[in-house]
Amino acid sequence: MNFLAHIYLSGEDIEVQFGNFIGDWVKGNKYEDYPEKIKKGILLHRKIDTFTDSNKIALTSNKRMRVVYGKYAGVVVDILYDHFLASNWEKYSDISLKKYSKNFNKTVRKNYKFLPKRAKTYAPAFLLNNRLLCYANLECFEDVLVKMSIYTSLPDKTSEAIIHIKQNYSEYASEFETFFEEIRTELNL
Repeated sequence: MNFLAHIYLSGEDIEVQFGNFIGDWVKGNKYEDYPEKIKKGILLHRKIDTFTDSNKIALTSNKRMRVVYGKYAGVVVDILYDHFLASNWEKYSDISLKKYSKNFNKTVRKNYKFLPKRAKTYAPAFLLNNRLLCYANLECFEDVLVKMSIYTSLPDKTSEAIIHIKQNYSEYASEFETFFEEIRTELNL
């Protein structure tokens, strides 16, 4: 799961949401350095990742994506699952995605001092591009892959990925829906 799903699966507490948002940047026992609710969000992030990494449905999506991305397939599927959550947001929330995104962006600004160093370099672009809101369209997904291929070790296979995703869109969408119901049940949401 990527940012939108992690934040959504945190429930309504903004500090837990923030902790879940920074979870990938907080390594080992460094979570102990944070206030209690942020710490809870970081640990929830780890729980979600553990569930996702062993879930049969997510693994099916990852296996299909391996054709394009090899060992990076899971990263790409995480972002793709955020696309499906954003594009079907009204099924999961009574608050519009635009308002939800705006509220969370305020949370990031308010808690900027708690961002890990690497997250502080990412946050400005995240906020400027209104990343949570833009996930709803595939053009945003494509943009995320391009940027990741520039700033991370993700190989630049964006063109191939978009073709592959369009060809397998309904399978990925169906897997996301089933997976998301399972994780929501697991977390009692």
